Amino acid sequence: MDFTGTLNDQMRGFYRSKYEYKGESRNMAVTQFEAADARRCFPCWDEPAFKAKFKLTLEVPSELVALSNMPVIKETVHGPLKTVYYEESPLMSTYLVAIVVGLFDYIEGSTLEGTKVRVYTQVGKSNQGKFALDVAVKSLDLFKDYFATPYPLPKLDMVAIPDFAAGAMENYGLVTYRETALLYDELLSSASNKQQVAITVAHELAHQWFGNLVTMEWWTHLWLNEGFASWVSYLAVEALFPEWNNWTQFLDETTSGLRLDALAESHPIEVDINHASEIDAIFDSISYDKGASVIRMLQSYLGAERFQKALASYIKKYAYSNAKTEDLWAVLEEESGEPVKDLMTTWTKQQGYPVIYAKLDGHDLHLEQAQFLSDGSSGPGLWIVPITSCCGSYDAQKKFLLKDKTDKVHIDLTASQNAGGEKGENCWIKLNVDQTGFYRVKYDDGLAAGLEKAIKANKLSLMDKIGIVEDSYSLSVARKQTLTSLLRLLNAYRNESDYTVLSHVCLGIDKISVDATPELSRDIKQLLINLLLSAAKTLGWDPKEGESHLDVMLRSLLLIALVKLGHDETINEGVRRFHIFIKDRKTNILPPDTRKASYLAVMRTVTTSCRAGYDALLKIYRETAEAQEKSRILGSLSSCLDKDIVLEALNFMLTDEVRNQDAFYVLGGISLEGREVAWAWLKENWDHVLKTWPSSSLISDFVKSTVSRFTTEEKAAEVSEFFAGKTKPSFERALKQSLERVRISARWIESIRSEPNLAQTVNELLQHDM
Repeated sequence: MDFTGTLNDQMRGFYRSKYEYKGESRNMAVTQFEAADARRCFPCWDEPAFKAKFKLTLEVPSELVALSNMPVIKETVHGPLKTVYYEESPLMSTYLVAIVVGLFDYIEGSTLEGTKVRVYTQVGKSNQGKFALDVAVKSLDLFKDYFATPYPLPKLDMVAIPDFAAGAMENYGLVTYRETALLYDELLSSASNKQQVAITVAHELAHQWFGNLVTMEWWTHLWLNEGFASWVSYLAVEALFPEWNNWTQFLDETTSGLRLDALAESHPIEVDINHASEIDAIFDSISYDKGASVIRMLQSYLGAERFQKALASYIKKYAYSNAKTEDLWAVLEEESGEPVKDLMTTWTKQQGYPVIYAKLDGHDLHLEQAQFLSDGSSGPGLWIVPITSCCGSYDAQKKFLLKDKTDKVHIDLTASQNAGGEKGENCWIKLNVDQTGFYRVKYDDGLAAGLEKAIKANKLSLMDKIGIVEDSYSLSVARKQTLTSLLRLLNAYRNESDYTVLSHVCLGIDKISVDATPELSRDIKQLLINLLLSAAKTLGWDPKEGESHLDVMLRSLLLIALVKLGHDETINEGVRRFHIFIKDRKTNILPPDTRKASYLAVMRTVTTSCRAGYDALLKIYRETAEAQEKSRILGSLSSCLDKDIVLEALNFMLTDEVRNQDAFYVLGGISLEGREVAWAWLKENWDHVLKTWPSSSLISDFVKSTVSRFTTEEKAAEVSEFFAGKTKPSFERALKQSLERVRISARWIESIRSEPNLAQTVNELLQHDM
């Protein structure tokens, strides 16, 4: 069959990506077929269940490297062109077929089984692939043992692509990445970049089994691919880098899933897909983060060993084939003897999750579940909830399934005291131990006070400290508890110095207070500054010999938070260091980990009449070849407090100097002060944006970033009116979710304004800090 196609510039199908070689601009040819874009390259039954064997031949310019899923059998050169023949693939889905053609350097390693692994980079950057190569080789060995099945192909290539819509793509044997997700340079990359590379590589390689060898039958079951790859990537990185405390950081994923799934405009994990245009919109926090979190919950309930054995059986049973969610439950049920299907169906087929109301009456703990929604209403959902609890100590834990709306559990307070737990008034009860369950908990006042004391006395695990503050924040948004009580709880974290916990304590309270109580906003920001300042002073700006990876991450987190909260001393120091840095880029006064804080500090001082900082950042942007540095700068430009500068940053994003894939950095950085100008800009440029960023994930970023920052019903109505008649399936869900968030904020603000003791509490807490 003869056919022709376009090497397009839309980062999907068979497309072109720009790169520089010896000072001149060149194009590489790249494929991105997931979800339904193989049909843009060749005629095919482009659905995951139509697996076939693929035998590819490419004719390309003879000086270029041409890669595909399988190894090369032979090459024949005819002058300026060469023909490259590849081995036939095993049975696989069309969305995993891949081709990359361009000029590359590579480095190589091999697994214990002898599988050759390569990282391909732009010429001259191969040393930046060493870290990813090391993670890849070790991950393949680890997954081979975990799934009790060898890696299915003879080789694995990983390629850094300059223009790439997603983070990475798990094509069978030829995994493609955006540069920031694969390349790591000791001198130029931050600790968070390093961690991101490790997680992304492990995620994509987990897909070689979960997704590529065993593939979902239809996109309804996408979460089987993405939820599992997300969960198992943490398993791998925890094994490779135990000092990163990775499972505690996994709560970032759970938090993200819980926040999205508390919207009425969320969707079930298993979502009906009736048309190809609907698929892209479900590559979201539900399929990835909620998917991964309910897997963690199930593993915790069944036990790690039983769970692993069952997964290995599932992979063997469905290898080179397709499976549905029910197929996985059947294997897990058979292997474990537990009612997995009944339990898990309540989590995957209905949207949302419960909040568990806990009330202590004597020795009886009364529990009641209701669907949690951020708008404060209660949905009709009912779940089978794996409840875990501990009382005064982690030694004696209880586990049971809450199958009805209400239940009670007997708490033996004396037993917990005998097990070395707390006595009398200091006894605390914590549900959802280590946050393994995908639900929130609302404690009665007595239980909440006990947990607050336990936090102050440092009796709780890091995961539980995170869970308590996250639940409390979300309950406050939903008007189930006051902002006043949330601020009192935050005060209990004053002596906290752990990165994983403090990354969850930097909540959005400062932003909502600007709109809700402008007269208190400054004091509330000061409270948050006081919460972070002692840890920030301990770490300072300069790296210390032998400090941990997490302390490096914490320094960056705290400095960025303090700059955003308007802490003058931190801003001034950031600006001072920046001025030294622009005179001498090789200075060690501003290593990659503190650069973002410094760039944000500079942008807080920029105005239309005093714009040297903006121009200096643009100069660095234009001179650097490093994608991670470019992304840091793009995320800072739009954070300016001057609206005209925000507008300039947004217009800069439309120029050829910014790759389309990087627009979301600029959008993500927009300041509260810039939200009105960003919305006006989006309305004016909407047709151009829609044409330039056709893919669902990218167009959704524009909608979410500009709309979600508003907090009034009037603005929600204005946005709805603008999009009336303009909505497309690619961003419809993102728009509805963004509008819902605006309305939730509006109601929260109303509630905050009616809190009688807020000003007094803020004042008391500030006095306490003096």
